[in-house]
Amino acid sequence: MTKTSPKKPLKTTTFKTPSDIAILRVGGEKLARILNTLKNSVRIGMSSSELEDLARELTTEEGAVPSFLGYTPAIAHRPYPAALCLSVNDVVVHGIPNEKPFIIKEGDVLTLDMGIAYKNLFVDSAITIPVGDVDAKGLKLIESAEACLSAVVEALKNWPKNYPKGIKTGDVGCVVEKALAYYRKTYGFNVVEIFGGHGVGYSVHEDPFIPNFGMKGQGVLLKPNMVIAIEPIIAEGKGIVKIDNDGYTYRTVDGKRATHTEHTILITEAGAEVLTDI
Repeated sequence: MTKTSPKKPLKTTTFKTPSDIAILRVGGEKLARILNTLKNSVRIGMSSSELEDLARELTTEEGAVPSFLGYTPAIAHRPYPAALCLSVNDVVVHGIPNEKPFIIKEGDVLTLDMGIAYKNLFVDSAITIPVGDVDAKGLKLIESAEACLSAVVEALKNWPKNYPKGIKTGDVGCVVEKALAYYRKTYGFNVVEIFGGHGVGYSVHEDPFIPNFGMKGQGVLLKPNMVIAIEPIIAEGKGIVKIDNDGYTYRTVDGKRATHTEHTILITEAGAEVLTDI
């Protein structure tokens, strides 16, 4: 196994061993349970810090470690201070739930993004949920990212048949764009291009970077025993972002809402396997 600190990204592409994969399967199941419990615990009037506390408690119960807590991504100037990224409405990614807690309100579009380390191997997943009565466009926004992720999962599961020369990161991005086309034309939704998927397993973030846009047949070849996180991030508007003074919270410049969904996926000879299915 490649050794790395959970506090640093791994700037290389790695291939997991059968024993690694067995552990990652268990870790993926654990993270799926945690996110499902968090989703079902969200209520109007709840503080974001309550969800953070629950995320830590559930992770401990699962015998795992929150992998975002104390992690310093390449784009940051300090370690991340929470186990959970909780992004609401115009917050695109990396909303901090415990430094300036906010109250969850009726009509919020709320993303829960979390990673855990189980036996020193990392998995990552995210879901966006409507809080109470969310308007029709907000529901379509959430649906759009889910449709994009589902399309990528199907493409990866069937890559030996549909991509006989191998599937590349550009193919993944192309699938996202195709799945988003209806929502872009009908509602004006767009990919937030600055963010994308990535390798995962030995660190929170590994190469390759996997954009949510791209050209067919271009980019890095995805090979068996690679483990990747696929995460469509879609905005209601243009998808241009700015960062808050906290160094982590990214918001849309136009103040419009965003959505984010993510799975950790194992590439296999026969296709692919989703490790974080809820």
